[in-house]
Amino acid sequence: MNTDRVLVKVLGITYSHLQQGAYVLLLAEEAGSRRIPIVVGTAEAQSIAIRMENLQPPRPMTHDLIVAIAERYALQVKEVNIYRFDKGIFYSTLTIDRGEHTEVIDSRTSDAIAVALRTNAPIYMAQSVIDVAGFEASQLEKSTEDTNQASAQGDNYESMSDTELQQRIEHAVAVEAYEEAAMIQQILQKRK
Repeated sequence: MNTDRVLVKVLGITYSHLQQGAYVLLLAEEAGSRRIPIVVGTAEAQSIAIRMENLQPPRPMTHDLIVAIAERYALQVKEVNIYRFDKGIFYSTLTIDRGEHTEVIDSRTSDAIAVALRTNAPIYMAQSVIDVAGFEASQLEKSTEDTNQASAQGDNYESMSDTELQQRIEHAVAVEAYEEAAMIQQILQKRK
């Protein structure tokens, strides 16, 4: 295994309060304490949630169809690799074994994860992506009240110092407002 990649797992999915019609998929390091929020669309969120809850829809969903086609033609999903994070977008590939050949296919991260959950394929994330987009789980112990007060004040993040933004990230993570934390993290990344 590539040493600059980390095995991650899906912790859960929740509605995004910052982006209408979107959801936040929360990943976690398998052997670490960081959490990585990923904004996904409604259809992908539904597909992921159905699999996480072990529900069986009456008809196959798109990701079920992809897995059925792969199985019919003896293709095995070997892994998902989330290798890049740029301007708020996560970039991923699916590695597919087709007998004597291995294919690496570009994929939206949400689709790759939905397929991985259906095939029990491991999900890896580049260490550099976790370093940029991840948050320490210990930050969840911060005060919920402070974050709610900060949000109610309607602060302009662009005018805040890096230190103030880092504090806001910690508060957002404390109340599990991961999408807000990710948005603030992007502002910090643009400044570098």
